[in-house]
Amino acid sequence: MDKLDFAIRTHFENIADPRKYNIRHKLIDIITIAICALVCGAQTWVHVQEYGESKQHWLKEFLELPNGIPSHDTFGRFFSMLDPKQFTDAFISWSQSIRALIGQIAIDGKTLRASYDKAMEKGAIHMVSAWVVDNGIVLGQVKTGEKSNEITAIPELLKQIELKNVIVSIDAMGTQTAIAQQIIDQKGDYVLALKGNQSTLHDQVRMFFENLKQAPSGPDRFETVDGDHGRIETRRYATSSDIDWLQGKENWASLKTIIQVQRERHVDDKPGTETSYYISSLSGDVQKIARAIRGHWQIENSLHWVLDMTFDEDRCRVRKDHAPANMAVLRHIVLNMIRQEKSFKGGVQTKRLKAGWENNYMLKILNS
Repeated sequence: MDKLDFAIRTHFENIADPRKYNIRHKLIDIITIAICALVCGAQTWVHVQEYGESKQHWLKEFLELPNGIPSHDTFGRFFSMLDPKQFTDAFISWSQSIRALIGQIAIDGKTLRASYDKAMEKGAIHMVSAWVVDNGIVLGQVKTGEKSNEITAIPELLKQIELKNVIVSIDAMGTQTAIAQQIIDQKGDYVLALKGNQSTLHDQVRMFFENLKQAPSGPDRFETVDGDHGRIETRRYATSSDIDWLQGKENWASLKTIIQVQRERHVDDKPGTETSYYISSLSGDVQKIARAIRGHWQIENSLHWVLDMTFDEDRCRVRKDHAPANMAVLRHIVLNMIRQEKSFKGGVQTKRLKAGWENNYMLKILNS
């Protein structure tokens, strides 16, 4: 048996090879070297080639490498031609195979700022990701079309994911009747943010909670207080299932609860307040709804922030054809692998450094 019996081979080696002529390097070799290089901090195809050449003797233990390490031009051409949908489908297949018990999936989008190509009049690409709140992995992602937005990408992403008994949380862009219906049809539940894109519904919910402020008894309530580094944040959650009066409620599949969240922050003794509103198909448990709303922000703090600060995603200059979308998939693969490797307790960046220093630890990440 190969020294490396890793799931990448099972899920990625059958992707259709975009190359037609003069194929000197195996597809799975190219993908595996790229993944290993990104684990260790590579940002460009030149970096990927340099990693491969420096680790060629070790890589040869489990890859064929019939013609050595591909050049940076070969890596660039391959990932610019590779069908991003096929690559994404393979990624989702792999992610679903490593998924643990899932209680909540957070959906959100992120623009890869440096992926625009001014010369080709090509805008920066925007990726919509599904983040598993419970175990910190990316379950899937879809690139929005050049002339569309998250509203069209979210349904495409959701239909590829098993949602039974899962809470799906989405920010205001995804608060659409069709998306709510799809989640219910797939046997899930939703918590959806309300803002100006649903202004009538938002105003009704806001006025309901404002009118209850002086009432002797009101909706179910829950409060949390967090504090560190001179910051104290109090969150006050209020929910109500009294929605018979709500105009248009019949348009929202299985709508049961409306929610108000008041956030009061004190940073170095300077106060600030913010109030947000949500709708949900959940009922009767204000603490469960509060956990879902709080958990949603993991996708910003544990995915988008890490991609920017640790992987430097917003400054990545890879931009030719399909390469930016495929590079985004590679980063998600790498982040999932690093997060699933539990033998070493360091953070993401420390694990990346350790993998570059120790081949045996890289094997642990690949086999995670």
